[in-house]
Amino acid sequence: MPSTRASQQTLTETQGHALVALARQTLLAHFNRQLPERQAAVLERLIKDPALHQSCGTFVTLKKGGRLRGCIGSLVGREPLVEGVRSNVMNAAFHDPRFSPLDGRELDRVSVEVSVLTEPQPLDYRDSDDLIDKLRPGVDGVTIRKNFCGATFLPQVWDQLPEAEEFLSHLCLKAGLPADTWRSGALAVETYQVQYFEEPH
Repeated sequence: MPSTRASQQTLTETQGHALVALARQTLLAHFNRQLPERQAAVLERLIKDPALHQSCGTFVTLKKGGRLRGCIGSLVGREPLVEGVRSNVMNAAFHDPRFSPLDGRELDRVSVEVSVLTEPQPLDYRDSDDLIDKLRPGVDGVTIRKNFCGATFLPQVWDQLPEAEEFLSHLCLKAGLPADTWRSGALAVETYQVQYFEEPH
């Protein structure tokens, strides 16, 4: 089902589900499998939509049994949406360093989610309290950077980490920083919003 974490809708449900189907088709092709013929024909027509050839940041998330199985993406669009989805689903399946490469036997047990990002914007804040006040749980994706360390959480991560303090602490750990680094006010912070689309359950 489609969901949005952005202030305005940029893709229709049909367009978003075309991206999800494209991601599934890309995985199937890797294992020498295909979408059903009718579904493939519809997808071929849908992905010609100019809206799916705009440049936006995209992430592809794979889950198995409701648990993360891979997630890779790009914060800034450097290629058409359709190409970003194709490359990111392959990277999520086979190049996420947190997981072993996807096995063909898992293919029918993984679900695909595609997130389309707005352009990240710098978040100015005075101190840790101000940072907490300015973040919007459930709405903002957050990127942090300090020196050569950096990491991002999509807005969907708020579902698992609904408290801003915990969210930021886990994000710091993901970046390879001490969990309380965000309290120092020394982080460069950017926020963005997403539309995300999932395969039917």
